[in-house]
Parts: sequence; structure tokens; C-alpha cells
Amino acid sequence: MDLPYILVLYYSRHGSLTNMAREMARGVEQVAGMEARLRTVPSVSPVSEATQPPIPETGAVYATEEDLRHCSGLLLGSPTRFGNMAAPMKYFIDSTSGLWLSGALIDKPAATFTSTSSLHGGQETTLLSMALPLLHHGMLWAGLPYSNSELVTTRDGGTPYGATHVAGSKNTSELTATEISLCRAQGKRIAQLAKKLSAH
Repeated sequence: MDLPYILVLYYSRHGSLTNMAREMARGVEQVAGMEARLRTVPSVSPVSEATQPPIPETGAVYATEEDLRHCSGLLLGSPTRFGNMAAPMKYFIDSTSGLWLSGALIDKPAATFTSTSSLHGGQETTLLSMALPLLHHGMLWAGLPYSNSELVTTRDGGTPYGATHVAGSKNTSELTATEISLCRAQGKRIAQLAKKLSAH
């Protein structure tokens, strides 16, 4: 029998979100009886004839509606684009009205995560804007509590609204120890919440 899973769904252009997603997955898998499923979304193109290969050349495979339908919880990650999620993630989320109509995601826990080039580059507005469609789906959006002491001391990423990363102006900064810790804490929290909710 397959273990219940947390869907770690992300879009990454320069690798920061990929690295964050992997740390989230490590946090999820600290919870006995839960596994992480890493999925991404294809880029979108302004040229209507452009298409992506059905399977990416590297990294996680593309998410399907079924990945979302059957998850026990969701970790949703996107880089910041002018204080909002990137178009490829928005495009995917906009295609989930069938799940909304069926109520498939109601009462499942969810969290959001993001990365920016600059320290205050719209991280919190992006996390909040990504939460809005999840709330419409009836999901239970959870942030990071201040019991994670790194939130008080961080000079890198990290907010009570979700894990974040500061990638630097050339998008070359590695995840810091603080950012890794908060990513793992967020993954673990959503897995624990999913497990508690499924027990009732």
C-alpha cells in the first residue's frame, strides 16, 4: 500500500526553489508514515506554438491534477514576480477548477514558500498571494510558528508566513543554515498536520 504523501509542488528557474523543495521533502520524511512527492510545472511561453517536452530533462516531473487530488497536504513554492507567484505556477493553479468543484482539497493542510533576489523583494506578499487560491480550495493554510527560533534571529530568509530564501542579485546564493532549518521545519509541520487531520 502506498504511503500518504505531501505534494511539494514548485516552479524554479535558477534552482533556488528546487533546493528549497528538496529540504521541504527532507522535513516531510522526518514524520513516520508520510512521504514527499516532488513535482514541478512547465514554463509558459508568449509564443502559442511553443511546447515543453512531456517529461523535463532534469529534476522533478510535471505535476498532474491527480497528484494534487490525492495528496494529504501541499507545499507550494514559486519565485517572486513583482510580489506575486510566477506565471507558470499561476497557470497551473488556474487549471484546478475541477478540484475546486469537487471539493477534493477541502481540509487538507498547505503552506507556501518563495525565493527572491533581494532581502525584501516581495517575499511576504508572494506567500500571501499564493495562499489565496488554496483558501478558495478550502485548504488549511499554515505558516511557521515562532517556536522556530530562527524566525527571531534570521538575517536571511524566513517569515511567519512561510519559508523563504534570499538568492542574491545573480541568483547564486546557496541556502543558508537558517533557511534550510526553516524549510525542513515547514515540511515537517505540514506532514504532522496531515497525519493528525487524517486520524480524525
